[in-house]
Amino acid sequence: MGGTFDPIHIGHLRTALEIAESCGMEQVRFIPGSVPPHRPQPKANAEQRWEMVNLAIAGEPLFQADRRELERQGNSYTFDTLRSLRDDLGAEIPLAFVLGMDAFLAFRSWHRWQEIMQLAHLVVMSRPGYLPDLHDWYGELLAQTTCELRSTAARRVTFLSVTPLEISATKIREACKNNKSVRFLVPDDVYQYIERYRLYS
Repeated sequence: MGGTFDPIHIGHLRTALEIAESCGMEQVRFIPGSVPPHRPQPKANAEQRWEMVNLAIAGEPLFQADRRELERQGNSYTFDTLRSLRDDLGAEIPLAFVLGMDAFLAFRSWHRWQEIMQLAHLVVMSRPGYLPDLHDWYGELLAQTTCELRSTAARRVTFLSVTPLEISATKIREACKNNKSVRFLVPDDVYQYIERYRLYS
């Protein structure tokens, strides 16, 4: 699960937990991006975002922080990250990349998107009641059950309904800027970190 995590918030964590449980995942890696190519650069620096991710996931054994994008030079392309993970894990381990619906709709504009499909499954977060279009490009790749994600290494697409939490990092940063509390939008340790260093204000 990638992102700028600027800052990481309850929506990220709840979504990750629901997807892990739905898919029977052994682990979810949170991978903060260094230089996102498709969006404005983060407000908090790399080490601040890394520290907030670690604070947020502490105590949840399914979650792990991974800093490979922060240590790589240049743009944080998903293809490079997944290829690096494949080098570590080998070719046979099932690997899934979690992304939101907005990102998925723009997926074919991504750097080397077809090769991404060779490296991992796509798990798309959707709202309850969403019906995928079987005539679209991914129709033949659509997994009928999440079991298919565990029986093959890559190349499947699935849509999973998650609890809709209208929380965004943009709104959190804006609240901080306007001296409003963001408590209960982020984990308590992250809230205290933001307060201590006056991030975003």
